Amino acid sequence: MAEKKNYYDILGVSKTASQDEIKSAYRKLARQYHPDLHPNDEACAKKFKEINEANEILSDPEKRKKYDFELDHPEQAGFGGFSGSAGEGGFSGFSGFGDIFGDIFGNDFSQGRAQSSHETKTKGEDITVEIELSFLDAVKGVKKTITFNRREPCASCKGTGAKDGTSYTVCTSCNGTGQKEYRTSAGFFTTVRVGACKDCGGTGKKITVKCPDCAGKGYIRKSCTVTLDIPGGADTGSYIKKRGMGNASINGGECGDLIVIIKVLPHKIFKRKNFDLYVDLPISYMTAVLGGKIMVPGIDKLEELEIPKGTQNGKMLTLRGKGINSKLGTGSIYYIISVEIPTKISAEQERLLRLYGLESDIKQCPKMKEFSDNVNKLYGDNPYKDVKF
Repeated sequence: MAEKKNYYDILGVSKTASQDEIKSAYRKLARQYHPDLHPNDEACAKKFKEINEANEILSDPEKRKKYDFELDHPEQAGFGGFSGSAGEGGFSGFSGFGDIFGDIFGNDFSQGRAQSSHETKTKGEDITVEIELSFLDAVKGVKKTITFNRREPCASCKGTGAKDGTSYTVCTSCNGTGQKEYRTSAGFFTTVRVGACKDCGGTGKKITVKCPDCAGKGYIRKSCTVTLDIPGGADTGSYIKKRGMGNASINGGECGDLIVIIKVLPHKIFKRKNFDLYVDLPISYMTAVLGGKIMVPGIDKLEELEIPKGTQNGKMLTLRGKGINSKLGTGSIYYIISVEIPTKISAEQERLLRLYGLESDIKQCPKMKEFSDNVNKLYGDNPYKDVKF
């Protein structure tokens, strides 16, 4: 597969560049590589074509949004999302943006470009919707109903825009080619761009009698509702593609797709990495010293976790197989121990602790013992000689 062009690099701007910055960079490069200044220079002609192509995408907010989506989340990168039939199924993987239902988000800007022939029917524009899921809904799976507006093909004229049974005439503006030259002047130079004829929408034909129901547009605007069955394991950036549920084509082609991008809200307890969950688990210093069984949060309920005697701060304990359970695999939950020292104690507690210190030995604390030995070798003195253990 050929490497995708980076239009930002072509124009020499950052991905966060404003429209004014893109416009300025385009004009500067267009003047530099304009064919009128470099006759018979194929390299400059190719560069000029790339500059125009980059500007066409980045200067259009909708096309830029779609391009950014694909640039950041190539379909072949690691885990890809979910897969299934007819738009609903299980995972095909994760990483960045993945299509939950297996239809890879294609690199298709063709509906915004002129067609080589007016007989080619263009696909309708895709509709992108972002939804938010709670952390546990994303982990366990959930049904989500969304409402969105779309252009639907007119049922009366079947999306042609012409009253049923009537004919078309050749578009006089483009002479039936479906394409026109558009000239833009910038100082001493004129940029020529070939694009779809605005009078006929690139079809090369004009309607004789418009459909009364859609006024010749071929589509009607309608509010639509769809229920999505999101499998367990969805992550931020996963997306669902529902084929044919996007906007209607402007010239009788197939409808675009509905693309639902998922954003998972953060959780107060769990953090996630692929299928594994992580929990910062505070325990008392008594539990750390004496050990024992405690109850800890799991996905569906509290789980029992064994704390070994002498557990140190930062130690990681694991409940295997208790993490995210998806069709691609099952993760674990990792509990990172945080030993909490009381900020206030009673007089009796202080007495008992001091008594504990008198009866303790540095050999019971391996890290302190190792540190003491190293300091003693360096300075010939014990840093803990006055410390009561």
